Amino acid sequence: MEFIIIAIVTLVITIVLKFIFNYNIKLLKNIARDDELDILAKKYPENVEICKEYLKMINNEKVKIEEDNNSEACLYIAITDKISIANISKTYTRIQTIAHECLHSIQDRKILMFNFIFSNIYIIYYFAICILAAIKLLPYKLMFLSIFLLLSFVYYVVRAYLENDAMIKAKYLAKDYMEKQKFSTQQEIDKIVAGFDKINNAGIKCINYNLFLGIMIKLFAFSIICIII
Repeated sequence: MEFIIIAIVTLVITIVLKFIFNYNIKLLKNIARDDELDILAKKYPENVEICKEYLKMINNEKVKIEEDNNSEACLYIAITDKISIANISKTYTRIQTIAHECLHSIQDRKILMFNFIFSNIYIIYYFAICILAAIKLLPYKLMFLSIFLLLSFVYYVVRAYLENDAMIKAKYLAKDYMEKQKFSTQQEIDKIVAGFDKINNAGIKCINYNLFLGIMIKLFAFSIICIII
């Protein structure tokens, strides 16, 4: 009975927060589509060159850079100290997205490494309790669920800090870069930055809710396993 209540409360909280945060990935993708700004962004060099310039600006040129045209997501990989740039050449958002990943590279190394290690432990723990619950080898299910929620809290706090910090600062680094390069007029730069503002206003809410949503989905799935088994 307790897991039925947990599943219902999880669903209710998830739906309420979706409404409050106005979570809409399609809306975010539509905001990121702007033909005028895409044309303005074509004045800027290839993604790798932009990335190198950002790393110079933040005094961190030791970071390795690779371009993966088969990927849709840019990443900073802390364990290898590498930035992977996705296939984003056709959109103006690349100027801010690359800045975002470069900023990850200068965040507190202890927090970055903790996030990498803890995230893996967190995922392994979750799948372990799900499998054990499914094969009826998990005693004290509520205790293990409580531990999962504590781990989830730590996971959320660390990830949200890293993402929010990079998202907030990326616009300013991108603006400084564009003003330094002088490929655009100040009016054009202001237009591009206004586009970044629109993305960030929706994007920061979406990334925070998305982190929360991942936890709620895991919690709901575990509850369903316990209800069925």
